[in-house]
Amino acid sequence: MPAPTQAEHREARALALLRELGAGQLDHPGGTLLAHLERVHARLGVWGARPDLRLAGLCHAFYGTDGFATALLPVGRRAELAAVIGAGAEEIVYFYASCDRAASYPTLAADDPAGADAAGADAADNEAVSSVAPAFRDRFTGHVHSPDRQSRRDFAELSAANELDLARIDPAFRAAHGPGLLSLFTRLRGLLTEPAWRDCQAVLGGAAP
Repeated sequence: MPAPTQAEHREARALALLRELGAGQLDHPGGTLLAHLERVHARLGVWGARPDLRLAGLCHAFYGTDGFATALLPVGRRAELAAVIGAGAEEIVYFYASCDRAASYPTLAADDPAGADAAGADAADNEAVSSVAPAFRDRFTGHVHSPDRQSRRDFAELSAANELDLARIDPAFRAAHGPGLLSLFTRLRGLLTEPAWRDCQAVLGGAAP
């Protein structure tokens, strides 16, 4: 029997930590927080995400998020999570958790004309969008910065996996938030992989598969 890969070893340790911190007992649409995290991890795997991003999907709620206040660890203990899943995956988790969505969403794809094209913007809109640097506000520190494209791609992909899981599981959530999410991911289309974008259209553009 082959030895576990590094990613598999980290995944097993992450699952153990999630259970230890009570993720399996926290209510969440579709069951428990742990079940949701495992579904997000699996969906990222279906989309072909690299190991660090898949691990971040499994652990994306450790510090809470702008839409889910419950945190399993305070951000002052980031080193503990990094020791389990690796620094690269932990950085994605922190980036995702730290997003002030109201402040950051409008410009996440600001330098990506493809996102504006996908949203049906005209040439003048494209010029305006591409001339503005992305502005990401860290809700923990208040710091505003312009993240690199890979960080924004990871954020968009993880956001899609997270929100689509909720939309699949909860028809009321899909009815209430589906149009807004489809608009968001249309703007972020240039940051999403093709499999993620297809799922956005399938789940948010009609009935969940």
